[in-house]
Amino acid sequence: MSDPAVAVSPTSESELPDKRQVAASFSRAAASYDAVAELQRAVGNALIERLPAGLCPTRWLDLGSGTGYFSRALANRFPHADGVALDIAEGMLRHARPKGGATSFVAGDAERLPLRSTSLDLLFSSLALQWCEDFAAVLNEAERVLRPGGVFAFSSLCSGTLQELRDSWQAVDGFAHVNRFRSFEAYQEFCATSRLRCLVLDMRPSVLHFSELRQLTHELKALGAHNLNPGRPGGLTGRARIRALIEAYERFRTPSGLPATYRVVYGLLCKES
Repeated sequence: MSDPAVAVSPTSESELPDKRQVAASFSRAAASYDAVAELQRAVGNALIERLPAGLCPTRWLDLGSGTGYFSRALANRFPHADGVALDIAEGMLRHARPKGGATSFVAGDAERLPLRSTSLDLLFSSLALQWCEDFAAVLNEAERVLRPGGVFAFSSLCSGTLQELRDSWQAVDGFAHVNRFRSFEAYQEFCATSRLRCLVLDMRPSVLHFSELRQLTHELKALGAHNLNPGRPGGLTGRARIRALIEAYERFRTPSGLPATYRVVYGLLCKES
């Protein structure tokens, strides 16, 4: 069924290769994602709890909907609203569609939303926007598609995420093996200069612990969130380098295990009436 809020737009020939790599990586991870998405569920649930009391949208968008976990959560929270699940990864949409939740499932880019202007009351996005190179464009699109009084709620990752893994690799070979994210200060500047009113913007660290390093690297691969940096080293990583990485990471071990710190940004913005 077509969605009257969705305007079909052709794929741009200028789409960045890195963005296509992100889409392909997450498409491949669709089947394994939910089994290892503990942090993603915790962050998304925290974002839902931050939604304004009394918010009652007639139409919402789950931007970067992935396997549809939060599309279904939003459908349960707002049972009388129409919902759109949008993701750049076709594989994620194919995985999510049979499970329902949203009214429509749309392939699209957060920086060029294929939606009509003033068509949404809520734009929800959890742990997806860190992959967008042009966050100013994301904010401009949010302002365009929201109705007056509409809410843009997002969570994302900022620099310092997986710093333990980054520092350990730095000690081994100096290459960028860990995804880079914009700083929290950059989020502050973008939100302060957008046409949306910033209600909340803060950063909360979240630390996971693993008994062995391979558990962390397996989880990142299963999530589709392994190294996607431009210029990342190609080829297989030799055993000697892996042993050196394990030794370097062991310096961070605590009684709870090997820590992996995620620096999570939470934002709540509103379009002026």
